Amino acid sequence: MAQVELIMPKMGESVAEATIIKWLKKEGDKIAADETVLEIATDKVDSEIPSTAEGTLIKRLFNEGDVVQVGKAIAIISTDANAVVEAPKVEAPVVAQSTVQKEVAVLAVAEVVAIDKNSASGKFYSPLVRTIAQQEGISMAELDNIQGTGTNGRVTKNDVLAYIPNKGKQVAAVQTTPQPQVVKEAAPAVTTAPVQNKPAVSVNAGDEIIEMDRMRKLIADHMVMSKHTSPHVTSFVEADVTNIVLWREKVKKNFEKREGEKLTFTPIFIEALTKAIKDFPMINISVDGNKIIKRKNINIGMAAALPSGNLIVPVIKNADQLNLVGITKQVNDLANRARAGKLSPDEISGGTYTLTNVGSFGNVFGTPIINQPQVAILAVGAIKKKPAVIETPHGDLIGIRHFMFLSHSYDHRVVDGSLGGQFVRRVADYLEQWDVNREM
Repeated sequence: MAQVELIMPKMGESVAEATIIKWLKKEGDKIAADETVLEIATDKVDSEIPSTAEGTLIKRLFNEGDVVQVGKAIAIISTDANAVVEAPKVEAPVVAQSTVQKEVAVLAVAEVVAIDKNSASGKFYSPLVRTIAQQEGISMAELDNIQGTGTNGRVTKNDVLAYIPNKGKQVAAVQTTPQPQVVKEAAPAVTTAPVQNKPAVSVNAGDEIIEMDRMRKLIADHMVMSKHTSPHVTSFVEADVTNIVLWREKVKKNFEKREGEKLTFTPIFIEALTKAIKDFPMINISVDGNKIIKRKNINIGMAAALPSGNLIVPVIKNADQLNLVGITKQVNDLANRARAGKLSPDEISGGTYTLTNVGSFGNVFGTPIINQPQVAILAVGAIKKKPAVIETPHGDLIGIRHFMFLSHSYDHRVVDGSLGGQFVRRVADYLEQWDVNREM
């Protein structure tokens, strides 16, 4: 009987594991090649896993809700037409258990402890860390006492796994620690930071309680983490984009007829961004502890609103190597597939700088939150007509011009006001210097 392992595939450079959301096939089901077997979710996007062979699903190696590492087998498929699913073997009962086995058994039946994403002390815990803590019966108080080795002292999966073997010993040590002797001399007063408790929320008659979906929970965690990680500063510039508006109006019909693509303002903004990043490469960085990682590639993320109201950020890789036509095609393709839920994990990872268009909602400017681990994000506002002073060789005139605001939020740990302000000003300069006679 030939058997094939269905492997958890690689889903992007920064994705190491995924959670099984739903099995679509039961053991014993016939499966066609490329037929979807299960649905998975990462911290970035949901995906479907198709079968790599035609046959019978004879074994599911993980359950729904399990977190599986990339590269691990998740199911076994038999290519034998007459494959039979074996009944589970009943093993003889174990007469004696080791101490470790008893501890595992206790953990297996222990009541699951609910873990919030943020502790009272303000620490943030990822969904994976919270899942492991719940499964192992680790309380929030214990999590708060674990020394984190992640960025800014964050507790990682490895920190929790390293803590588990010593969990019982550490608790015992705390219980047997002798009480400190009373010191007669008065100790100096110590001022501690106030504990940030969550506000009490009352539910009144007629109120509707709506459970967050999985993506909204991830977005919420990511936004809170970003504000805890980076001290945000925002600089604003108003740009005269009259030349761009007039040029686009002139060429958009011929462009769509020739390329089969609509020409929006977004590709123009991205082109200006890539030019400014080349001028100021220290805006294209990430922070790892006390180290700065200067990115070689310029990968522009573009925040897109989904029909559900959630947010996703597809990424245009190596945007500086594309011309305006190439950027336009990628922008339209990624936006369309984002709305249809057809993006792959790799297409929403690896961004080095993000653009968000608050003008699409009629807003003139905003103060966007940095998309970690990046250090800056640009929001573009709605384009509005305004009266303006126009300088000419024959004197100043009053005319109608098209203006928009650029809002640049940046991480003040590594981007000072000088760099952050000069960068957004340079983006505005590229937009204002647009050639109205430019050929596509």
